[in-house]
Amino acid sequence: MTENNRYTISIYSENNIGLLNRVSAIFLKRHINIDSFSTSQSEIQDVFRFVIVVEVTEDKVKKLVQQIEKQIDVIKAYYHTDEETIYQESALYKVKSSYLFEERQIQNIIKDSHANIVTVSPEFFVIEKTGFRSETEKLRKELAPFGLLQFVRSGRISVTKSKMGISELLETFKKNN
Repeated sequence: MTENNRYTISIYSENNIGLLNRVSAIFLKRHINIDSFSTSQSEIQDVFRFVIVVEVTEDKVKKLVQQIEKQIDVIKAYYHTDEETIYQESALYKVKSSYLFEERQIQNIIKDSHANIVTVSPEFFVIEKTGFRSETEKLRKELAPFGLLQFVRSGRISVTKSKMGISELLETFKKNN
């Protein structure tokens, strides 16, 4: 039996209503859990990029990408292993302000984790940490004893080490139409 691996799926598409529902339905039909999801403008004007992280076999990820590419608004979809990408996540941590001034230990935790304080108010302060999931999770666990008021983590954002060729694909498409 083939083993599951972590894959980052990149979907380039037009930003049209309903695409997210159709893409998520593909995962639902196959009973595949999405570990992480993010979307943003891509390097190409008016083209958006979805970044989805899943843990499946290579055969399943190939079939997923093929099915995703059949969607009308999808321009191109790719999949890559962790070794083929450079990736990060961001996290925000909200903590009571009194801990920042009363607990020297929390200042050391922030410093040691290479996190940044992004805002301070009389009631709370917010820390931002960018890194691998294990790093943002470690900081969450270290801050938990101080009464973490809120915590949120982004989905994975990534770029590939190798060229994806999406710009060239779109140029060819423009020339042919």
